Amino acid sequence: MVHLQLDPFLNELTSMFERSTEKGSVWVTLKRSSLKSKLQRDKLRTAGEAIEYRCLIRATDGKKTISTSVGPKDHQRFQASYATILKAHMTALKKRERKDKKKPAEADKREGSSKRSKKS
Repeated sequence: MVHLQLDPFLNELTSMFERSTEKGSVWVTLKRSSLKSKLQRDKLRTAGEAIEYRCLIRATDGKKTISTSVGPKDHQRFQASYATILKAHMTALKKRERKDKKKPAEADKREGSSKRSKKS
């Protein structure tokens, strides 16, 4: 797994999405992480210092895996760039066929009203 800085990660993520437009998938996972060992975290807690949590982001296309970590200061910029990349590469998704639930209900109402008018 390759750990990259923010901008190279976004560039590589874009190229992963481009390679998988015709066939394949890209999996992206996000996880909260402190990037410190448990002993170091325990020492910080006993000292009363605040632990700075980061977001660990991993992406893979099945062959290549990349990762980066985003701190609280860079979160806004990263989130905007990440959203732009996702919106640009969601075009390869297939539309889901939805069933119309209203039509059968309307047909039942029509049949019920026509039966009442025939009886009268």
